[in-house]
Amino acid sequence: MAYREKVFLILCGIFLSSLIMANLIGITKIFTFFGIGIPVGIIPYPVTFIATDLVSELYGRKRANFLVWVGFIMSMFMLLVMTIGAYVPAYQPWFDSIMASDNPHAVDTFDTVYGYMIRGTFASMIAYLIAQLTDVRLFHFWKDLTKGKHLWLRNNASTMVSQIVDTVAVMLITFVGIMSMEEIIKLIIAGYLFKATFALIDTPLIYAAVRYLRPRVGAVVE
Repeated sequence: MAYREKVFLILCGIFLSSLIMANLIGITKIFTFFGIGIPVGIIPYPVTFIATDLVSELYGRKRANFLVWVGFIMSMFMLLVMTIGAYVPAYQPWFDSIMASDNPHAVDTFDTVYGYMIRGTFASMIAYLIAQLTDVRLFHFWKDLTKGKHLWLRNNASTMVSQIVDTVAVMLITFVGIMSMEEIIKLIIAGYLFKATFALIDTPLIYAAVRYLRPRVGAVVE
């Protein structure tokens, strides 16, 4: 396999594993960021934007959009498997052994995770498609506008705008009816601050990766 394709495969792996982790752990735990609680699933999610920005820069818009759609399909596959797992009957000896143990509530662990995940994944997939496709489009808009210069601008501008779209959509769909609007707004602010902070931090990483990889993967081929 050519080095160019190996790098693309690695970036796809980073993107897909981060996306699946974000959906799987979702809102199973809320942690504090700047004094405001946000879902733990948000931690790996900014990595997906690094991956799509690198694919956009090194391989072009078509491959970046292809990766976004593959991520959507893989998330739907995960949701299907989890749904099947939630509804198949439990193996009775296993069920009896858990119920007889010191922690009988462990039998509900899967259903608890699934219950959190189903709504969170539905929300994140709608937000994901809108935000990731927006990110790719804006990345190339800024790239064309600056004639390929100022990588820091297209990296940060595309991510900052797309993360607003993603954060508002996923928080509203996930928590409307569960939390008050005041609390949801706090989650949106904290979630966006987390993603924006990460976007600023990742800029030197993007520059270093592009500088190292560009001469090795060759020119963009659309």
